[in-house]
Amino acid sequence: MAPPIAPSPRPPPRPLQRAGQPSRGGPGPWVPREAAVAAVAGVRPPRRGRAGERGAGRRGGARRTMAAAAAAAAAAPGRARRGAPMYSKELTSKKRDEFEDILEERRLSSDLRYAMKCYTPVIYKGLSPCKPNAIKSAVLQSEQVQYVIKQLAKEMGESPDIIQEEAMEILDEMGHSMQLGAVRFFAFTLSKIFKRLFQRVCVNEEGMQRLQHAIQEHPVVLLPSHRSYVDFLMLSYLLYTYDLALPVIAAGIDFLGMKIVGELLRRAGAFFMRRSFGGNRLYWAVFAEYVKTMLRSGYAPIEFFLEGTRSRTAKTLTPKFGLLSIVMEPFFKREVFDTYLVPISISYERILEESLYAYELLGVPKPKESTSGLLKARRILSDNFGTIHIYVGQPVSLRTLASGRINRCPYNLVPRHLPQKPSEDIQEFVSDVAYKMELLQIENMVLSPWVLVAAVLLQNLPAMDFELLIEKTLWLKGLTQTFGGFIEWPDNLCAKKAVMSGLTLHSNIAHLVDGHVVLNDKGVEDGAVGEIVFKRALAILMCATYRNQLLNVFVRPSLVAVALQMTRSFRKEEVYSCFSFLRDVFSDEFIFFPGVSLKDFEEGCFLLTKCDAIQATQQEIYPTDKGSVIVSFLSAMFRPFVEGYQLIFRYLSKETKEAFTEKQFIPGVRNFVFQLLEKGNTQCYEALSSDMQKNALAALVQLGAVKKKKMSNGFTYNVNEEAVNKILDMFDARIPVQKPVAARL
Repeated sequence: MAPPIAPSPRPPPRPLQRAGQPSRGGPGPWVPREAAVAAVAGVRPPRRGRAGERGAGRRGGARRTMAAAAAAAAAAPGRARRGAPMYSKELTSKKRDEFEDILEERRLSSDLRYAMKCYTPVIYKGLSPCKPNAIKSAVLQSEQVQYVIKQLAKEMGESPDIIQEEAMEILDEMGHSMQLGAVRFFAFTLSKIFKRLFQRVCVNEEGMQRLQHAIQEHPVVLLPSHRSYVDFLMLSYLLYTYDLALPVIAAGIDFLGMKIVGELLRRAGAFFMRRSFGGNRLYWAVFAEYVKTMLRSGYAPIEFFLEGTRSRTAKTLTPKFGLLSIVMEPFFKREVFDTYLVPISISYERILEESLYAYELLGVPKPKESTSGLLKARRILSDNFGTIHIYVGQPVSLRTLASGRINRCPYNLVPRHLPQKPSEDIQEFVSDVAYKMELLQIENMVLSPWVLVAAVLLQNLPAMDFELLIEKTLWLKGLTQTFGGFIEWPDNLCAKKAVMSGLTLHSNIAHLVDGHVVLNDKGVEDGAVGEIVFKRALAILMCATYRNQLLNVFVRPSLVAVALQMTRSFRKEEVYSCFSFLRDVFSDEFIFFPGVSLKDFEEGCFLLTKCDAIQATQQEIYPTDKGSVIVSFLSAMFRPFVEGYQLIFRYLSKETKEAFTEKQFIPGVRNFVFQLLEKGNTQCYEALSSDMQKNALAALVQLGAVKKKKMSNGFTYNVNEEAVNKILDMFDARIPVQKPVAARL
């Protein structure tokens, strides 16, 4: 915590309290998640100590030749990862922490008294008090930054003083200046705003108690999911409520463009980073040293988003490794004994930016962050955005993760201030930790009844009988719980009232008309064809945002179900080949732990067996009579992705003959799909999403069917038409997916 706020002596341990209320329960021991018994799925598990084949996606294997790209997509078994698997999902039900509504008390007491309360947060036991400006001075005088300054001065023929002045300017732009007055201002203001916007803000108090203990013991890195701008405001508000040290938060430089607000954020603990460093060695050195200096000293918990930006689709984005690599480096260099990584899941019953995201996905430019824009957005204060659930996960020890896997001795052979390129093992380790943290976030995401309603409704457009919707929602609730989904069903509400409550909250998306639920695409009958398509796409993408939250739970059994339908075969080897192919193709759409394709297949089979959807022998997998309904539902849930990718691949195969950039590709494929929708040749409105279009292009690059080349002004892409057509034929089930090495099946 920043010294202007945190006292220098370490306060004695105390039970976690929120406004005089003792917490329930305490920090329990972390139990590693073990895989379910693979025998239930009829598949022999991989040997211990091996992570299985590395997939054909972006995370492993040598670059393939173009001719073999499509075949290798499902087949190539790259180098196995060292050590035991870092992430293993528990497939049996687990006890969830209970939630407490922190707004309940705020509605009953003075916000001013809350903001001006005696704030004495628990701090790191090794904290050496210093002010924000002292942090900047330490960074500027550090051996690391001074080394880079001297190197650049020598290379550029400049005076070191000039480059040092530039480094100081970078620090002034970047650095935070946390002040208690600004923190109290935000505490008061956010209390007023959150009580207007949300019915409840629920947090697991056991998680807060675990966090309290972690903050005292070792430097802490907070890793929340990122669905809204509310995320980082809410987390600081939460820590202030529970008298915990406020974090310093990595924020985009865009916020500095907001007059007054940008400076307030800086004084509340935000430090600002450019979206791209563009090979600027000085900026990288200063930024990295600034973050590491705060972490080494235990100055405050460090908070950043692994996803890098807000997810516009409510699916977790693939992680960015830069900041995570920086916060790990002090441990690798033995500058700290350990570092705790804390995954935090923030779930919204209704997302503030839901309509803005849908417009962005359809190509409408994102509004620039500005104070005037913020003031215009105050009209949302009259809306109801339901409940937020914040689940603070178990702190994960970096030392434990690295034990037996990372050899830190090479760092002792080089002076600490000399820049070192991370070894391949370190890069792989950072990647694995990033995916582990995101999968832990996903596990503890809370699903509302509306998520189930949206998933059912999207399979029954344009309208669905209300009673049938209730029946299907209840059925899906049971299936979701069987698959381990974390559903928060409103207390004492029957299914009809729960569904009706969701429709009322999301009346901008769907509504009830004459006993049928329809999407809220008002006026589509009156406009031109193009306008009709756009409005319908807008409604579908907004609804899909909530269905997507369910896909995190369903992705593995659903890909098994899709593979069963694509192969039209019950042979386990062929189903696994198709599953592995789909997993690689969708590696940017969904989060898969690197190198465990077989393990994911086992999990999918286990869950389908658990709900009696399939039966598995040593050689075959086939749906049961009861399971055909489940398999059909799961396949239909993922149909927009299969059909969307088919359309995008078809566009690349037929419409692109020359090199192109992403800026040319996105409007080109959007127009292609738009015309098909206008003619009625497809009903896949989700293929208009720029998120899906970028992910499909990235998948082809990873599979070697599209070549990506770096140019001075960005990247260009060249299509290998033969390879794309082969992958398209696999999607269309015109040719079988090539068999992977599956000796362990």
